[in-house]
Formats: sequence, C-alpha cells, structure tokens
Amino acid sequence: MTARFFLLGDVMVDVTAIVGEPLNYASDTPAKVTFQPGGAAVNTACWLAHNGAGATLIGAIGDDPFANIVTENLASFNVNSALTTIKGSTTGTCIIIVDERGERTMLPDPGANAGLAVEDLPTSSFRAGDHLHLSGYTLMNASTRAVGMSALHQAREAGMTTSLDPASAAPLSHDPAMLDAALLTIDLLIANEAEASVLTGIIDPRLALASLAGRVPTVVVKRGHLGSIAQRARVQRETDAITVTVVDTTGAGDAFAAGFLPPWILGRDLAKCLAQASISAARAVARVGAGPGFVSPEQ
Repeated sequence: MTARFFLLGDVMVDVTAIVGEPLNYASDTPAKVTFQPGGAAVNTACWLAHNGAGATLIGAIGDDPFANIVTENLASFNVNSALTTIKGSTTGTCIIIVDERGERTMLPDPGANAGLAVEDLPTSSFRAGDHLHLSGYTLMNASTRAVGMSALHQAREAGMTTSLDPASAAPLSHDPAMLDAALLTIDLLIANEAEASVLTGIIDPRLALASLAGRVPTVVVKRGHLGSIAQRARVQRETDAITVTVVDTTGAGDAFAAGFLPPWILGRDLAKCLAQASISAARAVARVGAGPGFVSPEQ
C-alpha cells in the first residue's frame, strides 16, 4: 500500500516583491511584484504531488477571490483538498520582500486559518501507513493549537507516522516550550539552525541536533548553503547543499521536506533522504515563489 501524505498548516496567498537594492525607508524602492498560493503546508503538498506522491491538504480558506486561486492551484497539481471555508473571513495572505541576495522577509496575516477547528479534521481518512506533516504555525497560533495537537494524536492512534516543521524561529523564541507537547508525539522533526537553537538553547547545530535527537526519534537540521545534518538513533548523516543561483529562498524548507519525506517513510538511509531533500530545495530557490509553479487564471 502506497503511503499518502496529509499536510496541515496555514493556507496563504503570497504577494512577493523582488527588490534589486536595499529598501529606501519612507520612500520608494523599485520592485517586481507577483502573487501565488503559499503557506508551508500548501508548498509541501504541491511539491509532493508534483513529484508523484499522494498529498492531501488540511486547512482553512476564506470566501473571497483568493480562495479560488488556492483551490485552482491545488487542483492543477492533483493535491486532494480537505479545506474548510470560513464564512465572512479572508484567505490568509503574506507580503514577502525578497532582497538583492534572494533572502526573504515575511509579513503574514493568517486570516481564515485562525478559524480552523478540531471538527474540521478529516480524521476518518487517516489510516495506518500514511503520514501527517504539521507546520509549526498551527501550534504557535493559540486559536489552532488544539487542532494541531488533536491531529497529531489522532494520526498516531490511526497508526500513521508524524512530522513537524517548527516554521519560524522569531515567533517561537517568545515561548519555545509551546512545542514541547508536540515533540513528545512526533516521529520526525525538520528544523533549520535558528529553530534548533531556539528549541535547545544551543548555538552549535551539531550539538543542537544531538540534543533534539534525545527527544524525537529522527531529527533534521537544515543549514542553508552549508547543507543539512540528520540523526536517527545514534547515527548521524549529512549532505552538502546543491550549488545553484539563488533567486528566492521562500519555501525552500517546504520543498526540502517534500524531498525528504517519501524516502524517509520507506526507511531509506538518512544520507539518501537528505540528498533527495537537497535536490528539492535547490529547485525551489532557483525560481520566484514557494511552490513548483503557478499559472494565473488569466493565462
């Protein structure tokens, strides 16, 4: 039986501004502006489906035009939709500023995502052998924290494996303990260096990896252009990043997860999982936008 992947997290539309020079504060800075569906769970679902895996997105959208953009994009990649429409709410939106180095700064408004409820979870579809991947934003938002934890517990009861991406170091730093309960439940943690440091209080990424591996069976720490490292049991593996011209780092971690999860769920060696994840991340940063591609309704 082929494993299916369920992705739970914020559903967003990204408005991306690419600038070629430092921002001119309180004045004008020329930019190239595009928009496309986004949100960590959306990005990972689309990359998984793009690569041929079965993916179902769990989340919430508003009853506005942006919702149509999201659903049309999911359909174009054959991502199964388990989305709840929150009446009178707007679909989540994120303003993304990408600087001259390709690094991004994000200004998110969760919108309808805050309205997702436990009863909206498609737990009747959960089955043994499938996998649930959770975005940390769901747990960091007080209004949806119970939804995320319920999903993790019900996935485990169904015999599924589970994983978590902490999502963002800055909001997590206000209360690192907010993820403690989730870390006791998951099988796999995929964090970047900053998130691993916040969770452990350890700056050195290898020491942070070892510390987290004492709490979660498999841990991955992403190191950007320095590659990635992982530990399962007491075995550590690492891989280099793939050299590529960086256009936009938005969604690189989401694409990384989409590359890592399929071989990991099959029990492949961590080095092979990391290598596949690096290929996926490299494809993401070489283009504008966080997903595999998006064709606007007018095209």
